[in-house]
Amino acid sequence: MVKSGLILGVVALIFTTLATLISPICTPCLAFFIGLFAGYLGGILEKPHNEGSSAKVGAVAGVISGVGAIIGQIIGAVINANIVGPEGVMNMLQQLNIPASSDVVNYYTPIVYGSAFCIGVFNLVIMAGLGALGGLLWLQINGRKNRAAY
Repeated sequence: MVKSGLILGVVALIFTTLATLISPICTPCLAFFIGLFAGYLGGILEKPHNEGSSAKVGAVAGVISGVGAIIGQIIGAVINANIVGPEGVMNMLQQLNIPASSDVVNYYTPIVYGSAFCIGVFNLVIMAGLGALGGLLWLQINGRKNRAAY
């Protein structure tokens, strides 16, 4: 479970960083697939024998990979904020006829980094739940065949 979590944590870090450069809202889609695969890979590597241990292996793998997603989300947000900056946000809001102030302090800390962290935690929860589901899927697909050998 630790091995699969670390492997997919690195994958999550890379892909979440890249997706955050486009838009932070893209990352829950990645969390869905990476979390599911983390749980399934945890089942492949650990070979749990019952539903409880299979779900636990998958959930732990999902949480570990979710930490990589949080780190990637924050790294991507920092890069994105430095590329776009408050002036770029002001230009976009003016094009949409949305009134806004040019307060740089309120742009970086609560908006950029706060939203990156909140979306990252949301991704972690998704990845933990779907990791448990991935572990159970592994048990349903492959674990039943191996259960007779034990």
